Amino acid sequence: MTSIAIPSGMPQYDDVPRFDVARVRADFPILDREVNGHPLVYLDSANTSHKPRQVLDVLAEHYAMHNANVSRSVHTLGTEATEAYEGARAKIAAFINAPSVDEVVFTKNSTEAINLVAYAFSNASLRPDADPRFRIGPGDEIVISEMEHHSNIVPWQLLAERTGATLRWFPVTDHGRLDESGLDDLVTERTKIVSLVHMSNILGTVNATARITQRVREVGALLLLDCSQSVPHMPMDVVDYDADFIVFTGHKMCGPTGIGVLWGRGELLAAMPPVLGGGSMIETVSMARSTFAAPPARFEAGTPPIAEAVALGAAVDYLTGIGMRAIQWHEKELTAYALDALATVPGLRIFGPNVPVGRGGTISFALGDVHPHDVGQVLDSLGVQVRVGHHCAKPVCTRFGVPAMTRASFYLYTTTEEIDALVAGLEQVRKVFD
Repeated sequence: MTSIAIPSGMPQYDDVPRFDVARVRADFPILDREVNGHPLVYLDSANTSHKPRQVLDVLAEHYAMHNANVSRSVHTLGTEATEAYEGARAKIAAFINAPSVDEVVFTKNSTEAINLVAYAFSNASLRPDADPRFRIGPGDEIVISEMEHHSNIVPWQLLAERTGATLRWFPVTDHGRLDESGLDDLVTERTKIVSLVHMSNILGTVNATARITQRVREVGALLLLDCSQSVPHMPMDVVDYDADFIVFTGHKMCGPTGIGVLWGRGELLAAMPPVLGGGSMIETVSMARSTFAAPPARFEAGTPPIAEAVALGAAVDYLTGIGMRAIQWHEKELTAYALDALATVPGLRIFGPNVPVGRGGTISFALGDVHPHDVGQVLDSLGVQVRVGHHCAKPVCTRFGVPAMTRASFYLYTTTEEIDALVAGLEQVRKVFD
């Protein structure tokens, strides 16, 4: 399990960075366990990733030796906790090439980060002195896509209901790509924000955003990218992508649950009203009125997820040490291998791109008329862990005419042997339900 067999159709480059998969797997204690008497085959990393010892140790050590609240105390433990928390912010800023560390806002997850932006629009719309870029009402439009996770649909639906704005969306092609044919009619001078998934959690599609970004700039709208599925798997440079906001979550990138990130352009964050009010986000408070701290503190009311942020910083260190280009290429080879292997299973239908170009290591499929829940149960009996259901992307299932899908998703610790186990398991599913 130390290398990937490169499919014949994949180009081979001498300068592609690589890593020892067996050595990486040794860092993840959970991968040594068995499930139902079989070696664990974990193919659900798009749902949540596993955590290496390097992250688990930092989390435990913080609670054991440095536990204190941040930005409140001058004593030693408080200083240590604050330095670790802000140090994690600096690591994450460097990881995504943020121009300023103050552009990184810690949230609970991607969902909260998207809601923070959506509610900032809502709050701004109640204030006559608000920045006009965040004021929204009847006649204004919000643009998303048909392939979004529910976390990038529901907040914008609620914003439209609160403000009278109109929600519009890009459709999805039969091949699982964004249909940009109506771009100029969809993104117009009425558009206030375009919020799109960078990599689909259900189709695996990696959306090329250049044309959309150009159009967003032409009409003076804002652009948010949901990078929950891309930041863990490929290099991210927020300057290069020219977005106004990106969001991602720690538990999908070897970090703990309960921690996510909103990155926003500094001048936009400075113009946004706060969403939550309370301790640590204020400048001054009197009984008559309050004024608010500068970002990022303005958006981090109350005691933040301190240990989780510190552990996310450790996860960033871990991923950086392996190399994001190496991880990206490893998964590209795995995806090519998996697409070829799954094509040998009779009756299997893949949703989304069927080539390893413009797609990541997330593959959703149907196996004949077998319900995905039945597929998942048989695979689980063999130790193979996949996700089944609508994957919090119900409009995608509706688009492709199915109630649910089975999804296998890969990460830096996934091997071709595990993909072989999936294919063998699907053959067992066919035997059971034939």
